[in-house]
Amino acid sequence: MIAGRSNPASSICSNETSRAASSPIAGSHTQFMELLQELLTEELKDLLHAEGQLVKALPKMAKAAKDADLRTAFEDHLEQTKGHVERLKQVFEMLDEKPKAKPCKGMAGLVEEGAEVITDGKQMEEAPADLALIGAAQRVEHYEIAAYGTARAIAEQMNRRDIVKLLSQTLAEEEKADELLTKLAQPLLAEAGQGTEEEELEEEEV
Repeated sequence: MIAGRSNPASSICSNETSRAASSPIAGSHTQFMELLQELLTEELKDLLHAEGQLVKALPKMAKAAKDADLRTAFEDHLEQTKGHVERLKQVFEMLDEKPKAKPCKGMAGLVEEGAEVITDGKQMEEAPADLALIGAAQRVEHYEIAAYGTARAIAEQMNRRDIVKLLSQTLAEEEKADELLTKLAQPLLAEAGQGTEEEELEEEEV
């Protein structure tokens, strides 16, 4: 370039960049992405509190379980849940946000129901008591599956593949936990049904 003479191409690029940055389209896109991050952050705060409640609730459910396999499932999922908390903290870090929990009323209600199931189960036969526990646990899993699905969808819209990957890992684990609970319920249902048939036969003999 000749000294003292401006570069026309450079000026054009500079002008185009300024126009793009100040254009309504660029501005609206930035605002949209900020809104998505705000929505995702709120979902994550809710999930962080929800997972924290489960870390406290799962040991009680494991202790209440009569079936050994069900007890093990609760204990294993407790360790998974601790990992879910750590993943959430990683996502907060990726978003340059503080990992601050927001009271999750939905999970609080489910945990409270679970506590009632544990109390009621003390007066029940083993199989029905465990089935009630499974029902309470699956309601929790379905809540989490919905919440993580929403968070992942927002991250996908933001094109944050790194965040999508972490959320997908947790979502897959929640889905497997739900499937395992369904599997564990089958023999308990058969056992409970057999007990009912025996009671009916005894009543007929009387």
